[in-house]
Amino acid sequence: MKERVQADLAGKTCVVTGASAGIGLAAARDLARLGARVVMAVRNPEKGERARRSIVGATGREVETAVVDLASRESIHAFARDLAARHPRIDVLVNNAGIWSERRRISPDGVELVWATNVLAYFLVTDLLLPQLQAAGRARVVNVASQLAGDLDLSDVQLERRPWSGRLAYAQSKQADRMLTWALARRLAGTGTTASAMHPGFVATEIFGKGGGVASPFLALYSKLRGRPSEEGADTVVWLAASPEVEGRSGLFWISRQERRCRFRDEPAEEALWALCRDMSRPA
Repeated sequence: MKERVQADLAGKTCVVTGASAGIGLAAARDLARLGARVVMAVRNPEKGERARRSIVGATGREVETAVVDLASRESIHAFARDLAARHPRIDVLVNNAGIWSERRRISPDGVELVWATNVLAYFLVTDLLLPQLQAAGRARVVNVASQLAGDLDLSDVQLERRPWSGRLAYAQSKQADRMLTWALARRLAGTGTTASAMHPGFVATEIFGKGGGVASPFLALYSKLRGRPSEEGADTVVWLAASPEVEGRSGLFWISRQERRCRFRDEPAEEALWALCRDMSRPA
């Protein structure tokens, strides 16, 4: 584990999705430790409140929860409206919430659930909060991606034509998260707001245990035995969100605080993905 990030985030507002457990909880706790006002975006209000109290107890800082179903466009819009009313300026947005599913499931909007949660939510939350991010002047967007990434087919993102695979659904979603980051960084060029993508490593989180398939208990056990602690997985998230070392650096992929080459650099494909996400995120 590297030396803990040192920065002064007093007076800054940081929003973290998927913040009730795992990487999101660890990131929210560390951002609060650095003095930030943290908004924890959570799906389960009771679990979120327990997590919030744990951070307040550990840091003494101001922490809020905001309930949102990131698979639902309606819920995301309501979350963004409420957040904008309470926080006209947002300094950091961490898109972290994600799922793994061993079977094909459908969101409330009729979209395949992994794609809806891991990709469309990243796109829509960022898009809706962009006015508040840009109002901050030098805001940062951090997208939690993965090295387990690939096989994205823009003509079949919901796996209607290809055979279902939990690994494939997750991997293509994480390729998409990287590509959306590069497309976002181009749109933010010259504004002072930056966009970064990162890989947290193989972390012992709850994601596999909620996969809903026969293999899920085994994946969850393997994760528990071999995964790194959530605090280590969150380290680069917090560093990208807070460190002066990366001030103004945008459109880059990071692992363990080191810039790494991303093989998914293809501007026409990134723009096609952006357009697809925009179309899929429109209200029905």
